[in-house]
Amino acid sequence: MSEEQKPKKKPRPIPEKIIPHSKDMDATKHRVHPRFVKGKYQNIRLISMYAIFVLFLIAPWIRWNGRQAILLNVIEPKFYIFGATFMPQDFYFFAFVFIIAAMTLFMVTVYAGRVWCGYACPQTIYVHLYQHIEKWIIGDRNKRIKFDKAPWNAEKIFKTLAVHAAWGVISAATALTFISFIVGTDYLFFNGATPFFMGWGKMTWIFFLIITFVTQTNGGYMREQMCVHMCPYGRFQSVMFDKDTLLVSYDYERGEPRGARKKDTHPEGYGDCVDCSMCVQVCPTGIDIRDGLQVECIQCAACVDACNEIMDKVGYPRGLIRYTTERQLVEKQKTKIIGWRIFAYIGVLSACIIAATLVAVGRAPLEMEIRHDRKQISTIGRDGMIENSYVLKIVNKTDQRHVYQVRLDGDNTAGMTLRSRFKELPLQANEPYDLPVSIIGDPSVVQPGSTPITITVYSQDGQYSASAQDVFIYEPKR
Repeated sequence: MSEEQKPKKKPRPIPEKIIPHSKDMDATKHRVHPRFVKGKYQNIRLISMYAIFVLFLIAPWIRWNGRQAILLNVIEPKFYIFGATFMPQDFYFFAFVFIIAAMTLFMVTVYAGRVWCGYACPQTIYVHLYQHIEKWIIGDRNKRIKFDKAPWNAEKIFKTLAVHAAWGVISAATALTFISFIVGTDYLFFNGATPFFMGWGKMTWIFFLIITFVTQTNGGYMREQMCVHMCPYGRFQSVMFDKDTLLVSYDYERGEPRGARKKDTHPEGYGDCVDCSMCVQVCPTGIDIRDGLQVECIQCAACVDACNEIMDKVGYPRGLIRYTTERQLVEKQKTKIIGWRIFAYIGVLSACIIAATLVAVGRAPLEMEIRHDRKQISTIGRDGMIENSYVLKIVNKTDQRHVYQVRLDGDNTAGMTLRSRFKELPLQANEPYDLPVSIIGDPSVVQPGSTPITITVYSQDGQYSASAQDVFIYEPKR
């Protein structure tokens, strides 16, 4: 073997298992300028990420029954979601939603790794978009690196301002969209003022500026630092991995020892890795996947597409960097998809989904609560009649106006009469009302002590009714 064919580097040891580690665990800010690559996985990412981004921007503009379809009014507070109205007493329903989302994310992480981070996370979407803006205005990776090192001049100032202006437009659009979910698009854009932002209140302006600033800073500067140092999911995800978790991995046995060579040649003693560093250049967090699994890896598969492209050029098989599992890569065994954990996750998810469905279906369109007046539980009037005072909290949860009435029900209500301030109570859609009522009892008929009573509120059209129980208290003086 000639001197040129001898390997110039010693073979790197093949790890016994994939161990998550970090090459740089300090908080020093290292500017990362990734090279953009094309490929199967990047096409999937583009579709998934920007579909989510566009859906986020248009969601506040979707109408449902004449109202904004998704309106999270925290001031009243009322949440309107596609015709359903959720009030503070309904917020336990959202606990089921959050649990379902968390369990789904955990299950996906166990089997597909950090696929959420690489393909759907808002942080990834904004970083990718902001970096593309830099590419469109400044140029590709080499030009951006050169641009950062260049002294300040008129061209650099102009391009920097152009980048920040483009970022600012996206940040402002993001802030407007977020606020639209809280106060509504009608208030933000159709408030009668010209221009529309002159009709905003002080708090609207404060939140608009805060969200714009946070988005600009996060997407323009924090970038990979958010994933590496701040995101808790990136920290505990390694605990959830096992030998059958699908990860982006470098094939040590096939690739080492690495080294440059001519196209369509494979010098003796070398692996398939040509040490082109393309996998490092395309990584949005700036890591080297060949060093093993790291907490900085968001599994965007940019290194997979880049390596496959290089393998095609040098005439080697694809898959030097690929999605695989530790069981396949290290132990050379078939991945075990079915295990006890999949059944555990499916069981918990199914229970949560069934519970959430039952809660959603069982939501009453009319709700009523009784509060007994605790200051004067029972009083005796000048006419000798006994009076108990109550407050009925009535909530019309429908999306239409209804007129309601109340009546006294029960088997033990002989000698009792219900008195209400209003004979008819008109309530608008999703309107609550506290209605004071009194029950008057005849002491010659009503038994001393606590008598169970039932008060029913019903709509005049007979569609809805709700009942609640309390007690009528009569304590004779001795």
